[in-house]
Amino acid sequence: MAEVEAPASVKVTKEGNVIAVKGKLGTVKKDFTKLPATITVEGNKVTIKPYGKRKRDLAVTNTARSIITSMVKGVEKGYTYKLKVIFAHFPISVKVKGKQVQIENFFGERAPRVATIVGESTKVNIAGEDVLIQGPSLEDVSQTAANIELSTKIKDKDQRVFLDGLYVYSREEGMQ
Repeated sequence: MAEVEAPASVKVTKEGNVIAVKGKLGTVKKDFTKLPATITVEGNKVTIKPYGKRKRDLAVTNTARSIITSMVKGVEKGYTYKLKVIFAHFPISVKVKGKQVQIENFFGERAPRVATIVGESTKVNIAGEDVLIQGPSLEDVSQTAANIELSTKIKDKDQRVFLDGLYVYSREEGMQ
């Protein structure tokens, strides 16, 4: 059995198998339907009780506890990932258009490479050579950073020599 205590400024609710955590930075929802455990919410206390008593069942409870803890931290402080634009010859330009990040002139390619922004409250800002991804949901922020990093993956060339791309260099709690 695992417990997560949320601060007074955060409101935790449960509708069916969906846990919603609401704070000053927004609302984060997560569906725990496939989790082999019972989740109960009483006030600001979340209790996770596994179906079995094996080591595997306890591991599942701890995973759920860590997910809910990161949801609580996210709506209080938020998360920030920083990516660095690195190029050797062709200058890369990064633009945000709606729910997509477009990487133009990557290796002199005519068509832009496109990465999707995950989540409604995830924001992507470009500051010179840095790309800042911010939001209350750790899953959405980290998946958006991964999408951008993967969109500049180099194929058919030696990756140790051709180091162009966008790379994550900082993962932080809190939004600047």
